[in-house]
Amino acid sequence: MLDRALLLALLFCAGTAFAADPLTYGSKAQQLISKGDFAQALDELKSATSRFPYDQELKHQLAFTYTELAKRDLQSGRFAQAAENFKQAHELLPESKELALMRGIALYLNKDYPAARDELLQAGEGSEPLVYLGKISYDTGDLTGALQLWRRAKELDPSNKVLAGLIEKAERELPVEARMDKGYSSMFDLSFDAELPPGLSTQVLDALESAYNTVGADLGVFPTTRIPVLLYTKKDYRSVTAGPDWSGGLYDGKIRLPVGGLTELTPQLRAIIFHEFTHVLVAELTHGNVPTWFNEGLAEIEGRKLFAPKLPQLDTAQEKHLLPLADLSRGFTGMGGAQAWMAYQQSFAMTSFMVQRYGWYSVQEILKNLGAHADMNKAVSKALADYALDLDGVMREWRESLPAASTGGASQ
Repeated sequence: MLDRALLLALLFCAGTAFAADPLTYGSKAQQLISKGDFAQALDELKSATSRFPYDQELKHQLAFTYTELAKRDLQSGRFAQAAENFKQAHELLPESKELALMRGIALYLNKDYPAARDELLQAGEGSEPLVYLGKISYDTGDLTGALQLWRRAKELDPSNKVLAGLIEKAERELPVEARMDKGYSSMFDLSFDAELPPGLSTQVLDALESAYNTVGADLGVFPTTRIPVLLYTKKDYRSVTAGPDWSGGLYDGKIRLPVGGLTELTPQLRAIIFHEFTHVLVAELTHGNVPTWFNEGLAEIEGRKLFAPKLPQLDTAQEKHLLPLADLSRGFTGMGGAQAWMAYQQSFAMTSFMVQRYGWYSVQEILKNLGAHADMNKAVSKALADYALDLDGVMREWRESLPAASTGGASQ
């Protein structure tokens, strides 16, 4: 019969040898991954690869885990962290062009254009790297370069309808932008029709800088990437944007403003600049995951601080004419003038109520939650947890706040 002390020593040695087996590390990591615990799996695999640096299976598992973490970061809007995790995976598998592509996309989404371009150039000549290289050129004002890249991508992927739309849009814009003059301020790149009155471009840049500080303070974000702005004649604006007749401006990654006929900055144009710049910040915070009514409502708040036309205030008599929240969550561009007016007025009323009742900090939290890919109800519930309110509760409180029907007059 074995001595008890000797048996314990043998068991200890066996356990140590077992723990040092790379297959054991890999098996434990797989179990953690199957449970969705990628962070702990990452720690296990990093420890294992430091012990067994030449084990290829462990290296591939570690690269896979970094990649899965990066994908989660992308889905949550953590683009810089996603890029870092893709970088770690790519260093383990330097031959992978797919990882170079994914890191390039993450860097592009984080608006780190120089680093994104370098990474995408390592991803080969496929259509996807060319599409994102074209997006970088487009976003930085090089329409000719964007078109060249997208046309090369189209040759490789002729059935890609999204790519065809990008090309069509750039081809529509290029003849107009080719004859534009340029202006610059600390954060804005301005392109404007050469026929516009001298001095107007400078006034617009001053207003943009003011919006950067004022709206940035309300929403709690100050972009670090330069923002393109274009001033059009009304005719060129319609041809480039194909927007509705009632549109006074547009943000689609670039601020686009029709200013034909103006000789100087008016209060209305200044208000539109603040309105459109608000969309820039909302996009920065939410990555596009935002219902239209909330986006437009915030923009109306900022614009109406500068120019507030006398409009009828919503009251209980108009309650039956209010648009459903589902309709207001979609775009307004397909609406007629009267319906669009109600959509903007109702969006302003609801969002203004939220700011006044719960404060700008709560609004900032809602936007951050949307940026982490929460839906609007979850974003509101999380931000207003201290109030024990979800979106339905907020809308109920807003309706209860509507004044009784008035007999006439206008208020703001």
